[in-house]
Amino acid sequence: MMEVERPKIEGSIKVGDDRRMGFAEWGEPGGRTFFWLHGTPGARRQIPLQARAYAAEKGFRLLGLDRPGVGASTAYRYKSVSEFPNDLITVADALDIDEFAVIGLSGGGPYTLATASAFPDRVVAAGILGGVAPTVGPERIGGGAMELGVRAAPLVRVAGAPIGQVLSSILSVAKPFGGPAVKLYGLTTTKADREALNRPEFSAMFLDDLIFGGRRQMTAPFSDILAFASDWGFQVSDIKVPVRWWHGDDDHIIPFSHGEHMVSLLPDAKLYPLPGDSHLSTLHQATDIIDELNAVWDIERPSKK
Repeated sequence: MMEVERPKIEGSIKVGDDRRMGFAEWGEPGGRTFFWLHGTPGARRQIPLQARAYAAEKGFRLLGLDRPGVGASTAYRYKSVSEFPNDLITVADALDIDEFAVIGLSGGGPYTLATASAFPDRVVAAGILGGVAPTVGPERIGGGAMELGVRAAPLVRVAGAPIGQVLSSILSVAKPFGGPAVKLYGLTTTKADREALNRPEFSAMFLDDLIFGGRRQMTAPFSDILAFASDWGFQVSDIKVPVRWWHGDDDHIIPFSHGEHMVSLLPDAKLYPLPGDSHLSTLHQATDIIDELNAVWDIERPSKK
């Protein structure tokens, strides 16, 4: 596997009386800020290498965050997705970031929408890539991976932490076996995702993030499942921030119909279908997502370049 360059800055910030949140930064500190929220599983380095280079080239600031229970973020279980935005805002305040865009991949989608809902004065635009949809309440939609997640929630509530400990133990010694493991997973997935994982820079990014983020703790994915299987604590249809949604029409994890459903609920949203793409392969859109949100920024707040 190829080596992946470390982030420009990495660390953790206090977000509660006894909690910290890990972050990684690329690009230009004084530029427009884009928070990138990882999928499930994932951690703060789950950002395509081309997006990192693009941020540096264009003078943008790109920040990845560890959700609680992975990387440098203290383990913690949110009662609902709506609790997350206060942690992100604490990080933004500590880093002297006033306004920003948020991008969420898959399991990062609900947290992106929650932040847009809670802080419309600070979130200029939101971008979602194959995001998870509500599983309960009037805005719910069935099917996809979260159908299994809802059924597994009672078991996850009891066994999630012990399973997470086992996974982190495995990941702590997994690097020599990472390449073959990625190839093995590729055999089980769709053609588009398999082709994406065969690209050295793509598989190296995912492996670097998974091993670095999960080698000490790995309870975040299980906390995500429980949060997604519960009421999110806000209504998607109340979000006023502009949302742009990208979704592969061959997504085998979060069905394309979920993207259509979510965009139909959002007051100011646009759906970008990605023909032939599945779940992971959509990350080739990373720089286009940044460009689109930057264009929305120019329209929404033209006086602030």
